[in-house]
Amino acid sequence: MADGALLIEGVTAGYGGGDVLHEVAFTVPQGAITCVVGPNGAGKSTLLAVISGLLRPRAGHVLFRGERLTGRSPREILKAGVVQVPQNHSLFTEMTVTENIELGGYTLGRSLTAKRRAAVEAIFPDVANWGKKKAGSLSGGQQRLVEFARCLMLDPALIVLDEPSMGLAPMTLRTVFDAVRRMNEAGKTVLLVEQNARAGLKMAGYGVVMENGRVRLTGTGAEVLEHPEIGALYLGGAPRLDQEASAVPEASAVPEADAVPEADAVPEEGTVPEVGTVPPADVGGGPGIVPRAGS
Repeated sequence: MADGALLIEGVTAGYGGGDVLHEVAFTVPQGAITCVVGPNGAGKSTLLAVISGLLRPRAGHVLFRGERLTGRSPREILKAGVVQVPQNHSLFTEMTVTENIELGGYTLGRSLTAKRRAAVEAIFPDVANWGKKKAGSLSGGQQRLVEFARCLMLDPALIVLDEPSMGLAPMTLRTVFDAVRRMNEAGKTVLLVEQNARAGLKMAGYGVVMENGRVRLTGTGAEVLEHPEIGALYLGGAPRLDQEASAVPEASAVPEADAVPEADAVPEEGTVPEVGTVPPADVGGGPGIVPRAGS
């Protein structure tokens, strides 16, 4: 496994008198995409709240590049190089795309903000073309790309993405996942929580399965996809990796335009156990499937 950028070590956390996370432990490798999947209630959102400093764990800690994040404020964690893009759209709809992007660098001077915006727009040229448009006039997928561009303004080392495909039309998913790859290719470590399990794991170098506040399995993305139990219980059957399959469903292979694809995500409640972020929905490891104790 590559060197760890983010280490989650024995994290137990929750709200009020109850714990949602139970001794969660895994590593996010440096320079890779790590995808966390699990059903609603698995603890994914609570985990992201702990990483971002919105929730202090009752036990355990989070390390980033060897430095302890636990106990720091969200602002301090942001300065340390950890940025999170929330699940819900967060643009100022009456402001232009350029103004929204520049807000991502509000702590920078004017000169550095301009340089960073130019670098970001080189990664996302479409976003540069939308600069004068009101953010509210963009589609959901386009708004997501602007949010990605804005999060890059502080030049973060780790980007945490909370359900980036949530609510997007199937035809838009490929664009969003391609944008995640571009950020990773630009040198960013990505921690992705994704409801489209098969698409997220296929794109990721590493996968983490959470269930009932615990890490159930870790491994490479391909290993998690190939694991018979996970394939049967959580992904709608073990995938055939010898066949070519798109990381994101094609428009012709999915339901209507505004529906969120569910076949690759989480089965409906009451059927089979699900895999499934402060709390909406709610991550590890390296090669080799590692069953976790208590799962």
